[in-house]
Amino acid sequence: MGGCRVDGPQGPMVEGTTETAARFYAELATRLPQWQQRLEQSPEQLHEIERDVHLQFSRGADLIVVGLIAVLMKQQGFEQSVEDSRRGFSYPLQKGRQRTVRVRLLGGLLIWVTSLYCAPKKGLFRRRESSLPGIHIELARCGFGKGVSPALESRVARQVALCPSIRMATAELQRCGVSMDYKAARRIAQQCGEGMLQLRARDIEAWRAGTLPAGDELAGRRVSVQIDGGRAKIRGELRPKGAAAEQLDEDGLPRDDAPGRSQAKAKQTYDADWREPKQMIIFIHDEQGKMIRKSRATIDSTLLGPDAIAELIAMHLHRLGAAKALSVTFVADGAPWIWDRIEQIVAQAKLQDVRTHEVLDCCHAVHHVSLALTALNLSKQERLPLYREHRTLLRNGQWRRVVEELSALESAEEPNKELRTELNYLRRHGEAGRLSYVSFRRQGLPLGSGSIESSIRRVINLRIKSNAMFWREENAESMMQVRALVLTDRWDERQAELIKYRRSECRTQWRWEPRAMSVKAEGSPTTAA
Repeated sequence: MGGCRVDGPQGPMVEGTTETAARFYAELATRLPQWQQRLEQSPEQLHEIERDVHLQFSRGADLIVVGLIAVLMKQQGFEQSVEDSRRGFSYPLQKGRQRTVRVRLLGGLLIWVTSLYCAPKKGLFRRRESSLPGIHIELARCGFGKGVSPALESRVARQVALCPSIRMATAELQRCGVSMDYKAARRIAQQCGEGMLQLRARDIEAWRAGTLPAGDELAGRRVSVQIDGGRAKIRGELRPKGAAAEQLDEDGLPRDDAPGRSQAKAKQTYDADWREPKQMIIFIHDEQGKMIRKSRATIDSTLLGPDAIAELIAMHLHRLGAAKALSVTFVADGAPWIWDRIEQIVAQAKLQDVRTHEVLDCCHAVHHVSLALTALNLSKQERLPLYREHRTLLRNGQWRRVVEELSALESAEEPNKELRTELNYLRRHGEAGRLSYVSFRRQGLPLGSGSIESSIRRVINLRIKSNAMFWREENAESMMQVRALVLTDRWDERQAELIKYRRSECRTQWRWEPRAMSVKAEGSPTTAA
């Protein structure tokens, strides 16, 4: 079996915790008099000394961890568990050979681990799946990512997700004693995010196969599902940049303020288009339709399109045990791509025995009353009283009266297309039962989609949709996944699943082909809006 080194790849092997603890105590003994002298000479330096003490103990914690790993790798039982992991891996692995790899621990300490590297078996299987990676099987057994311990990977990914930029995240990590550059932080965060996406793809496959277990988190609870779309700028592939035309004035002469021809210009460029990430939130609410305090919501997002988010909703409802809930309420704005898929979500999540409700967000409904009155070209003095009156009627569930009275205001001689569009909107949702606000209020159901609006702001707008920020699709997808797990306090349990997953599986893709979930044909199920 392998071992660990602290003083470079050619340094002596670490024997155990006694050695590393003694090393830490020796380093600490030299620092203590220095800290004491500094504090006596300048008490106002306490904040700096306090940080130095914490950083030194972080290094000591890493040394203890090195000793623990060294002891573990010498155990006969660990050797057998590693062999069992190799034999039971998701694809055949060779017996392997020893390789030395550099690994960074939580406190920032770099160590060199000699671990068993197992490449995929050659032959027919290797030709069929040539992109499969090899595995450092001993490190995978402990949940290590590529070059990082699981705890450090978790810290870096969370920091990158919570900070507005990767550069700020690296600065914050530096203050904690973890020194790494921009590229390393980005690579670690993307590696963790891709692992979370691979877990999600695995759950989708298990749910489709009927092997994903149903939980009890939503059993006996009132459940709300809210859906909407955000905005993000996704960059395309690099392409050669064509020569820019020389700037000329109206006389056909070069402009005086035109950039010089010797100015350096980029040889490549890319297109960036606005895309709509689809997002959902599932939470439990009380008898007044409000989210229960201290409960944990479930948030998920994707750029794979409306069918993909519909499948994710059905999978999460099954996984959380919504089939045992008291009720499930779907709340959203009037986007057709949402309501066309509710029927399939209910069927595939097996909610046939659960009371389900569809609610059009009240604020969106009232807004369309305002648009209808605006289409009549009324003055402000005429429009405001009518708006207040019909807003109250709509909130009281009298949508038919609203439609009739607004229709009566249309001129018989000049049909108003804009007015009819808004009235058809209200009529369509009213006939579908989504405007019965009095009944909804009586049953304690949520009437607004404020939760999804807030989650889109926190997950997408504050991290993905920023000025001059462009994302590759896969990077945006992984960032939304990581940030959603952090903000909903579901990070630790998902991280534990990722560590367990790495012991036996290694996927190269996280994408999946969504099923058609709409009652109408809308083209390719993978086309994003």
